[in-house]
Amino acid sequence: MSPRSKREYTETIFLRYKNASLEKKTLILNEFCATCGYHRKHAIRVFRTFKRFRKPTHQKRGRSPLYNSDALLRPLKRIWLASNLPCSKRLKVIIPLWLSGYCQQYGEISPDTMQSLLRISPATIDRLLNPIRIHYTKRGRATTKPGTLLRQTDTHSHKPMG
Repeated sequence: MSPRSKREYTETIFLRYKNASLEKKTLILNEFCATCGYHRKHAIRVFRTFKRFRKPTHQKRGRSPLYNSDALLRPLKRIWLASNLPCSKRLKVIIPLWLSGYCQQYGEISPDTMQSLLRISPATIDRLLNPIRIHYTKRGRATTKPGTLLRQTDTHSHKPMG
């Protein structure tokens, strides 16, 4: 029996099973187990969890997002790249300082986008920049480069001989 035909058969049997008395449920369960090849406990679980009508999967659960990610992403990405890829907590502090320079170089942005950029949280910055950060992983995390002073060992130190 194909999965689709099992589903159709389960739907027709479920309607009978749901409204039946205890004696009739036993008979319906025996018939269902013989037809589909299930053991009794599995058949009971199938009936218990069976949902006749499924909700559409395209509906998103939860509240709608506060930020329009398309409008925020362009200035956020440019400021992030220009400020040498800081973490989100540092970027949150940098954004008010860099917004005027961004507006001069790339043109004005809408007041809604400006307000959103000023009140955005570091966690939201992380969520928005997460797909972009993947492309910039080769640059490294640290912004400082080790100098020659850090490489010196004790072999170069001058000890008096004697």
